[in-house]
Amino acid sequence: MKYQVSIQFEMDEVYMELVPQHRTYINYLINKEIIDQYAVSMQSQRLWITLSAEGKYEIEKILRKSPLYKYWTVEIDELFVLDGQHYRLPIAQPN
Repeated sequence: MKYQVSIQFEMDEVYMELVPQHRTYINYLINKEIIDQYAVSMQSQRLWITLSAEGKYEIEKILRKSPLYKYWTVEIDELFVLDGQHYRLPIAQPN
């Protein structure tokens, strides 16, 4: 099942020091094909993650492992439809 996680965060100096550890964890989840999309807006201090999981409890377990978790307010929504270029077959290019 696919989920969209929306996260509001508040940044401070300690937060910024934890970002490299967090990015290592996110890269691991992307490489394991758990996370499909990861986007951050510094302007609005929001973060969006599209991921695969068996349920909200599993997602919460995944998110808690981030060193930034204590800075987050999290919303989790199960997706009914997820579509886009990355979910389609490549377009055939004639030689």
